[in-house]
Amino acid sequence: MLRNILTIGGWTFASRILGFARDMLIAATLGAGPVADAFFLALRLPNMFRRLFGEGAFNAAFVPAFTATLTLDGPAKARVLAAHMSTLMTLWLSLLVVVGMIFMPQIMTVLTPGLLDEPLRFGLVVELSRITFPYLLFICLTALVSGVLNAADKFALAAGAPLLFNLCAILSLFTLTPFVATPAHALAWGTMASGVLQLAVVVWACRKVGLGFPILSFPRITADARQVLRRMVPGVLGASVTQLNLAIDMFIASWLPAGAISYLNYADRLAQLPLGVVGAAMGTALLPVLSRQLRGGKRLAAHRSMNRAIELSLALTLPAAIALIVTAQPIIAVLFQRGAFTADKVAETAPALAAYAFGLPAFVLIKSLAPGFFARGDTATPVKIGIVTVAINLSLNLLLTPTLQHVGIALATSLSSWANAGMLALVLARRGQWVADRKLRRNAWRLLGAAVLMGAVLWGISGFVFPATGLWRFAALAAIVGTGLVSYFGATLLLGAFDLRDLLRRRRVAA
Repeated sequence: MLRNILTIGGWTFASRILGFARDMLIAATLGAGPVADAFFLALRLPNMFRRLFGEGAFNAAFVPAFTATLTLDGPAKARVLAAHMSTLMTLWLSLLVVVGMIFMPQIMTVLTPGLLDEPLRFGLVVELSRITFPYLLFICLTALVSGVLNAADKFALAAGAPLLFNLCAILSLFTLTPFVATPAHALAWGTMASGVLQLAVVVWACRKVGLGFPILSFPRITADARQVLRRMVPGVLGASVTQLNLAIDMFIASWLPAGAISYLNYADRLAQLPLGVVGAAMGTALLPVLSRQLRGGKRLAAHRSMNRAIELSLALTLPAAIALIVTAQPIIAVLFQRGAFTADKVAETAPALAAYAFGLPAFVLIKSLAPGFFARGDTATPVKIGIVTVAINLSLNLLLTPTLQHVGIALATSLSSWANAGMLALVLARRGQWVADRKLRRNAWRLLGAAVLMGAVLWGISGFVFPATGLWRFAALAAIVGTGLVSYFGATLLLGAFDLRDLLRRRRVAA
C-alpha cells in the first residue's frame, strides 16, 4: 500500500506543482476580479458534478465491485462489468450535459443569486459555464477507467493524467487568448480539451495492461451492474451532501464584493497541494487494499492498514497545515504577487489560506476513514454524517461571514470538516471496525508536538528572510521550506514520533 501511496502522491505532486505554474499565470493575467471570479465559478460547476458522479459515489461503489469480480471471476467478466457501467454513465452524463447547457442561466440563478444585479458579470459566468460543462462527461469517464487501473494495482498513469489539465490551461492562455473574447474564454476551452485528452490517456493505459473495454456498447443492466447502482445511490446522496457544502459556499460568496471568489480559489488551490498529494493518494490506494483484506477475512490486517494510513496522514498534514498558517502571507506574495495580482489582493488571500490550512488534517483524515465504510459496501452511513456536516457548515457560514467575509467561508469549511472526520472515526470505533492501536495513540501527540516546534521555528525566521524582493523572494521561500523540513523531521526523531528508517524499510518490503 505504501508504494501505491507514494506513486499516486508523486504524480499528484507533479500535477500540483504544474498547477501552481498555471495559477501564477492566471493570477498575473486575470488578477482577482469579475473575470477571474467568472472563470472559477464556471470551473467549479463541472467539478462539483465530477466529484458527485465520478470520483466520489461511483468509485466508492464501483472499485470494490470491480476488484471482487477481477479477483474471483477473472479479467473477462471484470471487463464486461466495466463496459456496462461506462455505457450507462455515458448515456446518463450526456443527458445531464445537454440539459445543463440549455438551462445554465437558471442553474446559475440558483447557485449565484448575488450576481443577478450585475448582468454583464452574470452573463459571463453563464457563457463560460456552457463551455466548461461538457468537461464533466469526459472527466467522469476518466474516473471510471482510472478505477479499473487502480483495482489492477496500476496507479501511475491514472494519477498522472491530471497533468494534462494544467498543461492545457497553460497552453490555452498562450495560444487561444488572441482569438477569443477574454483570457477566461481561452481557459474555458482549454479545460474542455483537457477532459478529452485525460480520457484518451487512461483508455490507452487500460488497453496496454490487457483490461481494455468499449466505452460505449449496447446498454444492459446486469446483476453486477445493478449491485453497483444500488450501492451508488446512497453514495450519490452522500456526495451530494459534500457538494451541497460547496454550493452553499458559492451561494454566499456570490453576495460578497467582486474578488472574494478568486481569493478563496487561490487559497484553496494552495491548500489542495498537500490534500491532493496525501489525501487523494491515501483514499485511492487504501480502498482496494481494504476491499481485498475484508473479502479475504483479514480483519486484523484491515485494522492495521487503516491505522498506518491515519498515522501517515497525520505525519504529513500536521506540519503542512501549521506551515501554511504561519507563512501564509509570504507564500501568497511569492507565488502570485505580480501583474494584475497586487499587494492588496495578497492581503485578502492570505487569511483565507490560513483558514483552509486549519482544516487540512481533517480533510485528509476523511479520505483515510471513508474507505472503512466503502470497503464494507456501506455507503449510507457517510450520508447521514454528511447531512449533519452540511447543517454545521451552513450555520457556521451564516455566523462567520458577516464579520469575516470570505475568510468566514473558508473557516466554516475547515471547522465542519473536523466535525465530519470526528463523526466518521466515532462511528467506525463504536462498530469495532477501526481501533486506534498503541502505535497510533503514542505517535499522534508526538507528531503534533513536532509540527508545533517546526511552526515556532518558521515563525521565528520568516521575519528575517522577508521582506525579500524580486527573485530573492523565491530563494527566501525555498529557505523557509528547507528549514521547515529539517526542523520537522529533526523534531520527529527527537520525540520518537516518526522513524525514517522504519518508513524506508516498509517501502523496501512493499516493493
